[in-house]
Amino acid sequence: MSKDLFVAAREAMAHAYAPYSKFPVGAALLTTDGRVFTGANIEVASYPEGWCAETTALGHYVMAGGGKLAEIAVVAEKMDRITPCGGCRQRLAEFADPDTKLHLCDQNGIVETVTMAEILPFGFKGDTLK
Repeated sequence: MSKDLFVAAREAMAHAYAPYSKFPVGAALLTTDGRVFTGANIEVASYPEGWCAETTALGHYVMAGGGKLAEIAVVAEKMDRITPCGGCRQRLAEFADPDTKLHLCDQNGIVETVTMAEILPFGFKGDTLK
């Protein structure tokens, strides 16, 4: 499924709205029940009010009822082995387990796979806020 998830992220990237940075990004989320949610970055003239590809994908995921995330793929047109920004790492961690796979991709496929714990070892946890 990892290759399919990369393809879904790359296809989502084609829908990016990045007229200012010219830096399209795509993301795809796979749930344990097999659903895939995609997103692309969307910029607006009032930086930093746009949103990242991962945030867009998470919006679709939440609106469809969520579920347990099994894998995540991120791809950028102009950067090999793209990683989610810090804010998106925390957003993803809200819905992922520490062992959820995160596929870092280039234009041709998965370059490296890490876990959410590896990419965000000291992220905030919801129980901290209680």
